[in-house]
Amino acid sequence: QVQLVESGGGLVQPGGSLRLSCAASESIFSFHAMAWYRQAPGKQRDLVATITSGGYTNYADSVKGRFTISRDNAKNTVYLQMNSLKPEDTAAYYCNAAHYSGRDSWGQGTQVTVSS
Repeated sequence: QVQLVESGGGLVQPGGSLRLSCAASESIFSFHAMAWYRQAPGKQRDLVATITSGGYTNYADSVKGRFTISRDNAKNTVYLQMNSLKPEDTAAYYCNAAHYSGRDSWGQGTQVTVSS
């Protein structure tokens, strides 16, 4: 069972920045891709950003140019740098690992609240 542990969430004012971390219990090269999702209360869980084992990245249009997904292979960790945060970014953020088998693993989530 792969474990994913998110951290770094918190309360930030509009225009501020946060960096989320997702620490995996095994090498991130074990996965086809890793991703960040977010879910606001009463809303579906939406894809925010992905990074493949080869290092290719993709972003939701709503965060493109503001968020950056990256990885530290030695630490088995994926990051989400969030800049120019907006109230609409308020959500629980979840780390996802897509296995080559098609199975998915999820972290427990970390709350991000953007408010003045």
